[in-house]
Amino acid sequence: MSALDTVRRASDLANKYFVVWVLAASGAALAVPSGFTWIGPYITPLLGVIMLGMGLTLRPEDFRRLAARPRDVAIGTLTQWLVMPAAAYGLTVALSLPTELAVGVILVGAAPGGTASNVMTFLGKGDVALSVAITTVTTLAAPVVMPAWVVFLAGEQLSVTFAEMFTSIVQIVIVPVGAGFALRYVLDRKAPNVAEAGLDVFPAVSVVAIVAIVAAVVGLSKSTILTAGAAAVVAVVAHNGIGLGAGYGVGRLTGMSEDRARTCAFEVGLQNSGLAVALATAFFSPAAALPPALFSVWHNVSGPALASYFARNESTAAPESVGARASDD
Repeated sequence: MSALDTVRRASDLANKYFVVWVLAASGAALAVPSGFTWIGPYITPLLGVIMLGMGLTLRPEDFRRLAARPRDVAIGTLTQWLVMPAAAYGLTVALSLPTELAVGVILVGAAPGGTASNVMTFLGKGDVALSVAITTVTTLAAPVVMPAWVVFLAGEQLSVTFAEMFTSIVQIVIVPVGAGFALRYVLDRKAPNVAEAGLDVFPAVSVVAIVAIVAAVVGLSKSTILTAGAAAVVAVVAHNGIGLGAGYGVGRLTGMSEDRARTCAFEVGLQNSGLAVALATAFFSPAAALPPALFSVWHNVSGPALASYFARNESTAAPESVGARASDD
């Protein structure tokens, strides 16, 4: 077995049991917080590594797709930008969440789509090209859209300015995504084998980074988890469910085909919770990072569950939904 095959197997193992690793690390962090709190200062660099990996998955063709299907990209993007922030605010009011937890929920609602949505779209027989297009748009617009929503919904509770959040998101998201995209562009032309190996390695690296981030937040937020953890869990589960349901519903109501409606469900319901964690720890507190950390765990349970359900009902999706398009992404 070659070294690359070994890496692929390790990456597959890391992805397959991702939720197990997260739950195990979270349990360990609750039991021995000091073993993981030292990771706190490295949360932002770890997220940068994750976003670099996302950039490596992008190619010029992905941006050309934006012009090829503007209607469905616009519907998916606007649904995410409107439904998730509004649902976040509504849940914080309905559940009377403490200020720090409320800010965390709003950060999740304002976050762009995560790469998990692309994976779940593929597994759920959705339109992968559309998924990549929507994730790209929401990610590139995040420096403007995310702080705008957070300041609007939680302005009175904030000491941070729009400009500070904008700068931070550019550094955490845009710079590493751009670097990853540029690196992939060069490698595809100069060293395609290296590019392929990178795509095999980075999923495992991303899993390790996400597990480390969640464990750090749990360790830093132990007291909050023990006192207000139940309310945060209810908010996260409800928020994710609203996003998945609204995404699919809007897709069908606007005349999308079944595979594209499935894509819309994942794009709206699965957020870049890692970015929300990084901003919470950078500008607020470990307690504010708790809801996005819980979201990271939960959406990696609900997402695969919904993808499995969609896959079992594959006959209702458009026949060409994944097969031809998956090779393009």
